[in-house]
Amino acid sequence: MTLLSSSAAPGLSSADLLKLKHFIIDNLTRELEIDNPPYDQRTAFVQNKLVEIFGKLRVNVPESIRQQISREVVDDVLGYGPIQQLLDDPDVSEVMVNGPKMIYVEKKGKLIKTGVTFENNEQVLRVIDRIILPLGRRVDADSPTVDARLPDGSRVNAIVPPVAIDGASITIRKFRKDKLSMDQLIEFGSITAPMAEFLKACVISRLNIVISGGTGSGKTTLLNVLSGLIPETERIVTIEDAAELQLQQEHIVRLETKAANLEGKGQVTIRDLVKNSLRMRPDRIVVGECRGGETLDMLQAMNTGHDGSLTTLHANTPRDALSRTETMVLMSGMELPIKVIRQQMSAAIDLIVQQTRLKDGTRKVTAITEVAGMEGETIVLTDIFRFEQTGMTPDGKIIGSLKPTGIRPLFTPRLEAAGFKLPPEVFGASMGDLLRRR
Repeated sequence: MTLLSSSAAPGLSSADLLKLKHFIIDNLTRELEIDNPPYDQRTAFVQNKLVEIFGKLRVNVPESIRQQISREVVDDVLGYGPIQQLLDDPDVSEVMVNGPKMIYVEKKGKLIKTGVTFENNEQVLRVIDRIILPLGRRVDADSPTVDARLPDGSRVNAIVPPVAIDGASITIRKFRKDKLSMDQLIEFGSITAPMAEFLKACVISRLNIVISGGTGSGKTTLLNVLSGLIPETERIVTIEDAAELQLQQEHIVRLETKAANLEGKGQVTIRDLVKNSLRMRPDRIVVGECRGGETLDMLQAMNTGHDGSLTTLHANTPRDALSRTETMVLMSGMELPIKVIRQQMSAAIDLIVQQTRLKDGTRKVTAITEVAGMEGETIVLTDIFRFEQTGMTPDGKIIGSLKPTGIRPLFTPRLEAAGFKLPPEVFGASMGDLLRRR
């Protein structure tokens, strides 16, 4: 709880303790502005000043209350107020502020309501300002939504009144400091070893891959893992709304969108960056998420020699991913016939990887699907791997398995040309099966 209890400090009411906290915060903020210590020395500076301030106070504050006030002051002055403790919790993957008194977190795939609260809506707005001002962004009644990121890379979305009816809202997708590997995804059960071997071959063989999934399903995590398989010898251009990708390769150009200034000018969109990236001699283009007209530019890039491109989009199945792509191409303003759009899609996209957050909170790759060409005006999809649910445990855990369908993709010759002759076992066939077929 962020509201100090008067019962723990005899003679002091909750209002008195709140006034004391604000008095200390005001003093520390002035001291920081005057001395302006280096960034890496600010925590020590604040802690030393706290000792001085408490030493000069004439009121007797119990040690437990003093420690709590000190912790809240440090969080308020150097961090993001009441939610700083949630951001510091390694088990929390997402923080959701629904107004000043309703704060939820996601832990291990489950949503949990916390006991943490803000004092009022103004305090929420101050935290939002602290996040976005260093990035040169703004949020107000005229521009009530903003996307940003914290210094550690965590992704932030904020929306304020009058659009947010019950008070300002903040959603923070925390940045993983330890980049997940393919081996860890196998260990977590998100993917199987044969699927991992297949995806590695597809990335290195320069297939164009779309990762499809719902909100919070783990699309960016998987994109990170697959992007990490791109050879060091290739030039990679990444394009994102808020930079999240953690690629370890040396030859990377990272591009990020820019919001319009106060005059409504200077905006740089994903579409602008995709167009510009084509003039940057990329070997690979990695777009954090396609969500609008830039999808047409991405498809054209895939169709004009920029093989091996990767992106994500919001959809619940591979077939839905194609429908969503079609809709986003139409958002570009180009009045193309549906058949032409589908021909572009079938020629550009080689593979759709479906990422899903299941009801029990676990995240899995539930389908790896080849885009196998056109039949008439319909794009043909072929599942190479698929998740099959077989039941559910009494405590709500989903039982199922990730299995190959037994079908080899039509692009197998491309994999073999790149040096990947995958054994039949990867696709679910045994040598006995092959001999019987002969």
